[in-house]
Amino acid sequence: MNEIKKIAAAVKADSFRMACLSGEARNDALRAMAIALADNCDGIARANEADLDAGEKAGLAAPLLKRLKFDGEKIADVIAGTRDLIKLPDPVGRILLQRELDKGLILTRVSCPIGVIGVIFESRPDALVQIAALCLKSGNCAILKGGSEAKRTNRVLFEILHAAGTDAGVPAGFLTLLESRSDIDELLTCHESIDLIIPRGSNAFVRHIMDRSDIPVMGHSDGVCHVYVDRAADIGKAVAVIRDSKVQYPAACNAAETILVHADIAEALLPPLWDELKSKGVLMRGTPRIAGILPDVEPATEEDNRTEYLDFIVSLAVTDSIDEAIEHINTYGSHHTDCIVTEDEAAAERFLQLVDSAGVYQNCSTRFADGFRYGFGAEVGIGTGKLHARGPVGLEGLATYKYLLRGDGHIVADYAEGRRHFRFKDLR
Repeated sequence: MNEIKKIAAAVKADSFRMACLSGEARNDALRAMAIALADNCDGIARANEADLDAGEKAGLAAPLLKRLKFDGEKIADVIAGTRDLIKLPDPVGRILLQRELDKGLILTRVSCPIGVIGVIFESRPDALVQIAALCLKSGNCAILKGGSEAKRTNRVLFEILHAAGTDAGVPAGFLTLLESRSDIDELLTCHESIDLIIPRGSNAFVRHIMDRSDIPVMGHSDGVCHVYVDRAADIGKAVAVIRDSKVQYPAACNAAETILVHADIAEALLPPLWDELKSKGVLMRGTPRIAGILPDVEPATEEDNRTEYLDFIVSLAVTDSIDEAIEHINTYGSHHTDCIVTEDEAAAERFLQLVDSAGVYQNCSTRFADGFRYGFGAEVGIGTGKLHARGPVGLEGLATYKYLLRGDGHIVADYAEGRRHFRFKDLR
C-alpha cells in the first residue's frame, strides 16, 4: 500500500469517530479554530506575503495573484464565517422522514455525514479555511490539496487549524493536507477510503479528475456567467448590476463574462454602459452589431463566448429576443449563474424557468452566488451539475442520509404470504 493510500485509510477510520461526535463537540472545535486564526494573523500574513512575492517572480497571472492574496480583511472574513457556522443548525442527525410501515415497524430517514471528502483547489487560501470548517461542522473528514502557489499560506493555515481542532478533541484525521502535485493522481485511486472528490479549478482540470477516478466527483469548473438586459430593463439598474457583476471582484467564478443586450434597448444602454465600464478599466469586446453602436469596442470572436476571463474583460453581444439570449446562455454558458435585468415579470419568469444554470437571477448581481451571501456560513464550492448538490455547496450539500428501520421480529414472509399487511402511516 502506497503512502497516500495509508493516509486515506487512516482518515477513513477517523471518519467513523467524526460521525459520532456531538454537534456541541464540533462547535467547540470550530470556536477553537476561529480563536487560533485570530491569534495567528501576523504569521498567516507573513506566509502569504512570501507566496505572493514568489508568485510575482514566477510571472503568475494577475487573476491568480488576486485569488492568492490573503490579507487582514480576508482573514477576518474567514474567522467571521467560521463563527457564523457555529450558529447554524446541526446538519447531522436530522429526521427527514418517519413512517410506520406496520405496527411496531418504524422507518426513519436521518441525515448523516458523507464521510471522507477530498478537495483539490487552486490559489485561494481562504478556501482551505472554509472547507475545513464546513467539513468539521457537517461531521466529515477532509483531505485537502491546494495549489503550489499557496503552499506557505496553506501550510500555516493547516497547522493552526489542525492543532486547534485536535486540542478541542476531534480526531486527528479530521483534516489532512497533501502538498505534492503527484499526490493528486494517487489520491484519485483511493476509492475504498474517499467518498467524494470536489475539484475547484478550470474545466480541463475538473475533466482530468473525472476521467481518472472511480470516486464520485462533484464538479465545479468554469464560471462563464451572463447578464442579459431585456427590452423592458431599467437602464440605470442594468448598468449598476453589470458593473457589480463584472467589476466588484473580477477574479471570482461568479463574475459576469458576457453581456447580452436586446436590440430594442441597445442604443440607449450601450453608451452609458461603455462610459461606466471604461471608467473602471474594463476592456470590452463586441460583435459587429455592438461595434455599430460602440465604434471603439474591440472585435469579439466566438471563442469569447466560451471564455472565463477572470479579469477586467467582458464580451458583449446583441440579441433579437429573449429566447435567443436563453439559447446563447444554455449553449455557451457553464451553468453557473446567469441574470436577466427586466421590469417585465413575464419575461423574467420565462428566463428563470428556461435558463439551465445552478443560479438564475432577476435584477441583481451574479456576485451573490456565494455560500456566505446565501446564509450558508461558507461554501465548499459551487456545484454546476444536477446530482446531489447544486449552486453554492454549504452544510446540507455535505450531508447525505441513511434509512433506519426498527422492528420487533418482523419478517418479509408474513407480508409476502398475506399474514400481515403494510399500513404506511407517516409519523412526521
